[in-house]
Amino acid sequence: MKAISIGLLGLGTVGSGVVKIIESHQDKLMHQIGCPVKVSKVLVKNMEKERAVAIDKNLLSSRPEEVLEDPEIDVIIEVMGGIEETREYILQALQNKKHVVTANKDLMALYGAELLQTATENECDLFYEASVAGGIPILRGLTDGLSSDRITKMMGIVNGTTNFILTKMSKEGRPYEEVLKEAQELGFAESDPTADVEGLDAARKMAILATLGFSMNVELDDVMVEGITNISEEDLEYSKTLGYTMKLIGMASRSGNNVEVSVQPALLAESHPLASVNNEYNAVYVYGEAVGETMFYGPGAGSLPTATAVVSDLVAVLKNLRLGVNGRSAISPQFPKSLKRSDEIFAKFFIRLHVKDEVGVLAKITNIFAEHGVGFDKILQLPLTDHGASEIVLVTHKASMAAFEQIKQKLNDFEMVNQIKSTYRVEGEDNK
Repeated sequence: MKAISIGLLGLGTVGSGVVKIIESHQDKLMHQIGCPVKVSKVLVKNMEKERAVAIDKNLLSSRPEEVLEDPEIDVIIEVMGGIEETREYILQALQNKKHVVTANKDLMALYGAELLQTATENECDLFYEASVAGGIPILRGLTDGLSSDRITKMMGIVNGTTNFILTKMSKEGRPYEEVLKEAQELGFAESDPTADVEGLDAARKMAILATLGFSMNVELDDVMVEGITNISEEDLEYSKTLGYTMKLIGMASRSGNNVEVSVQPALLAESHPLASVNNEYNAVYVYGEAVGETMFYGPGAGSLPTATAVVSDLVAVLKNLRLGVNGRSAISPQFPKSLKRSDEIFAKFFIRLHVKDEVGVLAKITNIFAEHGVGFDKILQLPLTDHGASEIVLVTHKASMAAFEQIKQKLNDFEMVNQIKSTYRVEGEDNK
């Protein structure tokens, strides 16, 4: 019985996990696909580096062609990261008729359409379950489990680093910089955390989710992005006072054929299931016209959880190989891309203002909102230590983003308003 040969690009955290699972789960893999699976060659940058997994050094190579051009290798697993060089490697692998499994969200968000097209042309599989939420099978859930339904909304926590930071800030009252340092020490955050804390990592994942969930070619530039670096301890305290939890939320929603995709800090009603997703965990809430509401929850990163998703994709490739149907699973987008305008996006909004402490200020501010047909769900007014100033915190009823932007502009121009301190979207409760 001929073994299936695997070429591995990268032997870092996830790559080591892939080797461990393939070695320790041979009986499971044999049962699933009917033949042994072996790692035949591994591309690494440093041949002498200490590894987190015991591996025969004869399998290591620093030369890409030894993996990509080897006629005995059936499947390439890419867990090296990077974009441009990695894209060239995957294109070369597909053109050499090798199936590909990748965990690379950056690559798939930017070049997914091109790579999937190349895979189809060469009758190869290209699977990328691990690119979005680590060990959570969200992509397979969309493409297989919910394939008969029409997805209307996906809302989730898809970045473990920011969720860890916000959980610690909110529950322990600690400042951002201190918690970020802890996240870096624990390995949850990179030494340069920009991609995580500015929302770029989550945006790439939401572009992938929206493309699959809405069958529309959503690109990274289509995602509205805001990170967590400007969230203050006061914002978190007011969130709790008003019955909310602050999370970095990835949102993809569809009305008719028009879609909105965004990543931004949002206040979630404490009763919503996503509000209880803490620390480094991820979760994606999916709304379907037929199924209603479902939630996918689990570890969003880590060696073995992510490697589990990679090896599950490998099993899918090998089952297709046995059936002779490789390269037929990719489905071209069904709909042309159509993004919602700001007057088509509706939500509740939180706004925190510093104003002059004078009689009638709140009434005048209320009039500004009323001119745009926007009422209030919640109001707090508190004195500030600054003499002659007070703080007003408002949560609106459902309003269009266009109307809210116009209101913010008028408040900026209003002499009674000293400063708009912060604004956030509010999700997860009845949007009356």
